[in-house]
Amino acid sequence: MVKARTSIGSRGCSLNSEEMASLAREVALDRSQAAFARLFDHFAPRVNAYLRRLGLAHNLAEEITQEVMVTLWHKAAMFDPGKSSLSTWLFRIARNRRIDAARRDKGSAIDPDDPILQPEAEPLPDAVMDDQLREERVRLAIATLPSEQVEMIRMAFFLGYSHSQIAEETGVALGTVKSRIRLAFARLRTVLDADPGIDM
Repeated sequence: MVKARTSIGSRGCSLNSEEMASLAREVALDRSQAAFARLFDHFAPRVNAYLRRLGLAHNLAEEITQEVMVTLWHKAAMFDPGKSSLSTWLFRIARNRRIDAARRDKGSAIDPDDPILQPEAEPLPDAVMDDQLREERVRLAIATLPSEQVEMIRMAFFLGYSHSQIAEETGVALGTVKSRIRLAFARLRTVLDADPGIDM
């Protein structure tokens, strides 16, 4: 078993769908710790930020994130790139773990009919392909941004930082953070609007 990481950092690497699938195969077939480390660095901060946005406390979000990554290590062979992207697979696991945690919490009143507690249907193959193409085009559009704007977008939307947290983390003035994110979105909108394959 790969040595478990005890802290989920704020820095993540950037991988495209093909690289993710290739690394997952290395984990499944070769038990590659190097491949797992790259996937951990990419996904752990994103899964953690996703769980925090759903309202989980810091400790519980980190605990569930660790569970998701351990699942990847042990069950990477169950991932089928023909059915979904690795992102979709891992975030579905995270969502299910969150539901399990809510059901274990005896102190919370849970409505069994709450839509968020219902299992998700498997996506259709054409929807999976559309998602993967959209993800790749968005990634390429982000690559056209200046590096300082890319960093702001990454921290705000992939890591879940607030504008004030970004300012504190980077030492950039809050007004500048907001301005860079606004400019980044304007640039992305221009690039993506010009791409007929993107439905925004």
